[in-house]
Amino acid sequence: MDDTERRQAAIKRVKAKRDFSTSLAVYVLVNAFLVFIWSFSGGYFWPIWPILGWGLGVALQGWNTYFRRPITEDDIRREIAGRQ
Repeated sequence: MDDTERRQAAIKRVKAKRDFSTSLAVYVLVNAFLVFIWSFSGGYFWPIWPILGWGLGVALQGWNTYFRRPITEDDIRREIAGRQ
């Protein structure tokens, strides 16, 4: 991997981290607003459904951003070798 490829990979990782931060902030703000609305209407705690559903998506995006390792040349070589 040369310097240009490393730079492109780094830019992609930084963008993914920024996108995740934005998604997380929107998730928290919107769901806090839904809980605020519910607090005035009372009754069944209906905000749990968007909190859980959307939360799953945000959690998967976070896992993909921070814990999933990038594809390496060794991964590609192993895949090619396994398909022959």
